Amino acid sequence: MLIVQKFGGTSVGNADRIKNVARRVVNKQKEGNQMVVVVSAMGDSTDDLIELSRQITSNPSPREMDMLLSTGEQVSIALLAMAIKSLGVDVISLTGPQAGIKTDPIYSKARIIDVNNSRMLKELEAGKIIIVAGFQGLNEFNDITTLGRGGSDTTAVVLAAALKADLCEIFTDVDGVYTTDPRLVPEASKLDSITYDEMLELAHLGAAVLHPRAVECAKLYSIPLHVRSSFNNNPGTIVKEESDMEKSMFVTGVTYNKNVAKLGIFGVPDQPGIAYMIFKMLADKNVNVDMIVQSSMREGINDISFTVAQDDLRKALETIEEIIKVVGAKGYTHDPHVAMVSVVGAGMTSNPGVAAMMFGALADEGINIDMIATSDIKISCIVTNNKAETAIKVLHKKFDLEKACCSKNCCA
Repeated sequence: MLIVQKFGGTSVGNADRIKNVARRVVNKQKEGNQMVVVVSAMGDSTDDLIELSRQITSNPSPREMDMLLSTGEQVSIALLAMAIKSLGVDVISLTGPQAGIKTDPIYSKARIIDVNNSRMLKELEAGKIIIVAGFQGLNEFNDITTLGRGGSDTTAVVLAAALKADLCEIFTDVDGVYTTDPRLVPEASKLDSITYDEMLELAHLGAAVLHPRAVECAKLYSIPLHVRSSFNNNPGTIVKEESDMEKSMFVTGVTYNKNVAKLGIFGVPDQPGIAYMIFKMLADKNVNVDMIVQSSMREGINDISFTVAQDDLRKALETIEEIIKVVGAKGYTHDPHVAMVSVVGAGMTSNPGVAAMMFGALADEGINIDMIATSDIKISCIVTNNKAETAIKVLHKKFDLEKACCSKNCCA
């Protein structure tokens, strides 16, 4: 078998943990497998590099930030390769560019557009374990780019697709995917399996177990993901298609995201093309918009509210200043002190009343809802930041997720 494994920053956070990862990888190879291992930067080293840059300048060049942040993963791959070599196994470390990862030219949020797998195939044929730096690639200008937070997950899945791997394992500091954050709700249940769509929604909505782009890629190429702990040998959670999975649990998980800001543009002329102009200008600045709510027209004008990530708030506000002048709006407002609270479940499509249960549970706790967005398998609400954790606890209890079976298939 060809196996791609990914180990996060906590898993390689110090020398002892790197040695532990080395032993796991070597043991897997000795079972007769070809191994490609993607690693993140050690512990908080990426945050440390960001802080160091802030001591130099408050507005660093995006290109130079990518050059700086890519060094964290290069430290990890070299140390892990040394640890594996000390166990008497042939190994080679490769940066993202050396592994053939090509990206678009967007610094700090690059997307992988191609993988030239020839170098990796050559090294595998020579019997080597390959250690690849996650989170990075090379753009058309031969500059190093980074994929954004959680990009090592994406690297692992893309390499699994490019190499036609038999399995992709994502090792982290938790045992798998839970119905909610077990640090917040100790009664949270670990799921044996979850659908791509459910995992994608949870990842987009704040669950930090997997990066959304990694799940998108896994679904596109039908690559099963096994999310498990690097600190034990327990089975984790399999992320796969839903065709053979029960939908009796109409809510699979609840999650929250505090990396959210709400913005509103008021007095917007009700004319064709205005919404396009607003969101095109934001897109041109690489500001990703999530929820969008437009009020009913009154006297030929509308109010439009939407959410962005806190990381994009400064750029969004700068862009809105331009937008107001272009579209002739009367003004804008923003609130960074909000959070998005969501319930997710593939079974929601065939179980009416989930929204009513959710809104009723929040109302009983006196939690006001500012915005609402829905899809077939998700309901999200914007609430004040300081109410988010209470909301999660209430919703987890409301949908009896503390009583959920470890396996969804046992709920039929």
